[in-house]
Parts: sequence; C-alpha cells; structure tokens
Amino acid sequence: MSGKAVELGAVTGQVAGDGGIEHGARLIAFTDAVLGSDDGRLAREREALRAVITPEAFVDTCALIGAFNVVDRVADATGIPLDAMLYEGSQDVRDELGLARFRSAANTPGAS
Repeated sequence: MSGKAVELGAVTGQVAGDGGIEHGARLIAFTDAVLGSDDGRLAREREALRAVITPEAFVDTCALIGAFNVVDRVADATGIPLDAMLYEGSQDVRDELGLARFRSAANTPGAS
C-alpha cells in the first residue's frame, strides 16, 4: 500500500532478513514462536519484540497473529475455497510464497 518493495520470501524463510519491513525479522521470529511449542523461546521473542515496538503495535501484532491463525484454521478445516476475485487478485503473492504446496490449496478450484 505504501509502494515500498518488500520481500515476501522472508515470511517463508526463502529470503533472510527483515523482508524490507521495519523489525520484520523480529516480527517473524515472534510469530514463529507464538505458533511453536517452546515456551522459553516465546518468552524471549516476546520481550525482544516489545523492546523495539510500541505497546500499541505489540497488541496489534498479537491480535493479527491470533485472528489470522483462527480464521485460517477454520477455513482450512471446513474446506472453504478462496473466492474467484481474491484468487485472481492474489496470484502473484501466492506464487511468490509457494502457497499451492499446502494441502488446503486443493479446496480452491483452479489451485493445485
């Protein structure tokens, strides 16, 4: 939206670094820790992230991780397909991230 180039591959580990996002590497590390099972890692990443972003941004980050995780899991579990407009409009991002490799991609006709 800002017109700034970003490296989406940083999200999947295909590209090292912050992906062109301020504190991107720290945000990815925190997200990975939230979705993981190592409580010690989560505590370390939480404190590291809180040291570099505002309290409001930390709350927003946590809310976004939680909301996406639950919505994504519900969609996957119930087999909700990606609607045609979003499918077409997100083709470049899905290709860059290699999202077709995930089993849930089979829920959307035209995806493989």
